[in-house]
Amino acid sequence: MFSRINQVVRHLSRPVNNIAHSSAARFGASSITSSIMTGTSQQKGLIHTAACLIIGDEVLGGKTVDTNSAYFAKWCFSLGINLRRVEVIADDESEIVEAVRRMSSNYDFVVTSGGIGPTHDDITYQSIARAFGLQLKLHDAAYERMKRLSKPHKSQPNFDWNVPSAALMAKKRMVELPIDDAVPDEDQVIFVNETLWVPVSCVNGNVHILPGVPRLFEVMIDGMKPRVLPRLTDPEGKGVLRILISTPLAESAVAGYLTELAAKSEPRGVKVGSYPRWGKDHNTVTLVGRDVEFMESLVPEVEKNVNGKRVDVEGQDDGNTSDKDT
Repeated sequence: MFSRINQVVRHLSRPVNNIAHSSAARFGASSITSSIMTGTSQQKGLIHTAACLIIGDEVLGGKTVDTNSAYFAKWCFSLGINLRRVEVIADDESEIVEAVRRMSSNYDFVVTSGGIGPTHDDITYQSIARAFGLQLKLHDAAYERMKRLSKPHKSQPNFDWNVPSAALMAKKRMVELPIDDAVPDEDQVIFVNETLWVPVSCVNGNVHILPGVPRLFEVMIDGMKPRVLPRLTDPEGKGVLRILISTPLAESAVAGYLTELAAKSEPRGVKVGSYPRWGKDHNTVTLVGRDVEFMESLVPEVEKNVNGKRVDVEGQDDGNTSDKDT
C-alpha cells in the first residue's frame, strides 16, 4: 500500500521559491512575535477548536473534488474537537497569508491541505513562512528520509542523488520547510509514519501543513492522533455522541417543537439539528453533545413529539411508511 503512496508522493515535488521573506517588515515585527508566542502557547494547551484550510485552484475550478475536509471533519468529531471553520482558497500568496494567520489566531488546531507539490503554483510552504516571518530551510532529517524511502520515477532512470540536476533541486524543495530556530525541531517537523518521508510541518505552534493527495492526507492526519489525544478535554478521545431520530413529518411541522427543545438543550451543551432528506420517506432530527445521560433522557420525548423513532443510520427505515400521517 505504502509503496503506492510513495509513488503518489513523488508528484508532490513542486518547486518552492527560496525567497528572503519580508513579512516582519510588512506586518510589523511586534505583530509577528506576538503571533508566534501565541501559537507556541496553543501548542502545549488543550485543543477545543479546529479549522481546515484547503488550498488549490484545482478545487475552486472544479477539476478536483475536496474530500480532505470531510475526512478531517469526521476525525475531529470522533475526538470531540469542535471543527469551527473550513475554507477553500486559491493558490494565491496573499490569500494564504491572510487566512492562515487569522485561523492560527482564532483556533487551537489548524490544518492546511494542498499546495506543496512540484509546480510553480504550489506556494503553501513559502506563503506560510512569510505569514509568520520565517525562512525556508532544508531539513536534513527529512532529506535523508526522502533519499532512503523514495524512488525516482520511471521517467527519470538516470537520476542520481549525488549529481546536481533540475530534478534534484525540485526534490530538495519538498523538504525546504518553514523553520523557527527558537522552537524545538520535534515540535515543528513531525514524522507520523515510518513508511513515509513526508513530514507534517507545524508552524506557529498550531498550523499543520499537509499534502492535498487524499490517501496521504488521511494517513498523516491519523498519524497525528497520538500527539493530539493528551491535549483533548477528554484524553481518551471518546468524542461526541450523535443521536439520530427519524421522522416522517415535514421540517415545518416539527420546527416549533425543535425550537423549544434547542432552548432547553443548548445550555447543557447539546445541539439540536434538523435535516431534510429530499425525495425520501423520512427526515432526520439529531442530538449532538457529550452529556450522554441527558441526551438519552430526551429520546422518548423527541420520538413522541416528532412522531419518529431512533435509528442507527439515516435511511434505516426508508420504505416503512406505516408511521406516516395520512
